[in-house]
Amino acid sequence: MNTLIAISGLGVFCLIAEIFNLRKAIVPVVILGLLAVLGTTLNLYSFGSALDGKYSNMIVVDKFSSAFVSLFILLTVFIVAMGHDVYKDHPTKISDYIAIKIFLLAGAVAMVSFSNLAMFFLGIETLSIALYILAGSSRLDIKSNEAGMKYFLMGSFASGFILFGICLIYGAMGSFDITEISSASLSAELPSWFPIGVVLVVVGMLFKIAAVPFHFWAPDVYEGSPSLVTATMSTLVKVVAVATLYKLVTVLNLNLSFDNQDILTAFQLIIVIISIASMTIGNIMALRQNNVKRMLAFSGISHAGFMLMSLLTVSNSSTNLLYYTTAYALAGIAAFAVIITVTKNKDNEDIVNFNGLGKTNPLMAAILTGALLSMAGIPIFSGFFAKFMLFTQTIQAGYLVVVIAGVINSIISVGYYFKLILAMYTKEPTEEKQATPFVYYAVGVVSILLNVLIGLYPSLVTNLLK
Repeated sequence: MNTLIAISGLGVFCLIAEIFNLRKAIVPVVILGLLAVLGTTLNLYSFGSALDGKYSNMIVVDKFSSAFVSLFILLTVFIVAMGHDVYKDHPTKISDYIAIKIFLLAGAVAMVSFSNLAMFFLGIETLSIALYILAGSSRLDIKSNEAGMKYFLMGSFASGFILFGICLIYGAMGSFDITEISSASLSAELPSWFPIGVVLVVVGMLFKIAAVPFHFWAPDVYEGSPSLVTATMSTLVKVVAVATLYKLVTVLNLNLSFDNQDILTAFQLIIVIISIASMTIGNIMALRQNNVKRMLAFSGISHAGFMLMSLLTVSNSSTNLLYYTTAYALAGIAAFAVIITVTKNKDNEDIVNFNGLGKTNPLMAAILTGALLSMAGIPIFSGFFAKFMLFTQTIQAGYLVVVIAGVINSIISVGYYFKLILAMYTKEPTEEKQATPFVYYAVGVVSILLNVLIGLYPSLVTNLLK
């Protein structure tokens, strides 16, 4: 609860700083504030009494929420740091942009820390409204306008599903409290509208993670949104949505001890189908892309399929999910640190813009190469170990067909990741070397080093949930 209050306070500070013309202090103060909140959150693990606490039955603080909140804060630090250069041409707007990102983080914290479905919905709407604004924030760019409108319409539609589902769950259980719902859901005599409500909520969350067949919005929105917003969507927002979906499935006992075996079997079959479809369609479509942001959008759809494997054995897979999302998000941040640099002041983000980057800017090319290799699942990067952990867990659960599909799709993904890598190292540069602000080097190097570090020492992440 203190974390949520502190983060919201930073958002309010951004708005007040604008009033007193303290714009230059916004980014450094926010970063320092977020690092302080991160340190406090991680310090909870040293004091067991600070964990497993509830606040007015709305927010729960446990190892799951604290671990994911720490990841969210770290990603936001990287995003805010890059925002200093992105928004320097709009000095009068930087307070608004940074404040919106901080309030987005507050929504993310509420989404994984809820102990009441009302708080869950408040969190998801806080996050979603912030994204609607950010997607269309480049008001003179017609692509950004289109992205904002598409995301608003599709996101509102998905929110309607979630809200209606919550209403049906409340009608069946008579409570928004997840503890009461969890206990009541073990009953053999459940009203028929309870599973309907659950399906509606899950469908809404599948939209948020861009899983097939709810993925159609992602490529256009990713391409049209400002690159820093796309980085936020593909890393922070996707991780938030997956973690929240996992918590919902756990709370509603969908895969733990439903007495109705037919419901359990149907749920597992649906997850298997969506997982395989997301991996396959995402990778096949990514092979055809020449725009890097669209390519990463379809890559994100594929990774959503991998992450869904954790729902097949929800009783013991939170550690693997945390590790996978951390590896994926760090690689995504590193990739976008380079993409924002290379495509700045360009009309598009096509692969041709990266031709010869290995010659004109070897460090940025190395960072992007490392990020892509991690996404593809190549050792020594943590992406390889993340997939290995998920595959091992899924085989033990008896879903060999999903693992086979995952291995095949991992091989397919090498095709489009290496298309970009080859462009950087085998093509001639199309322009002279451009000056790169230090902040992009810092974010890229730190994030890719963290990616390698948790690959070499997975316990740095996995121990957080033990």
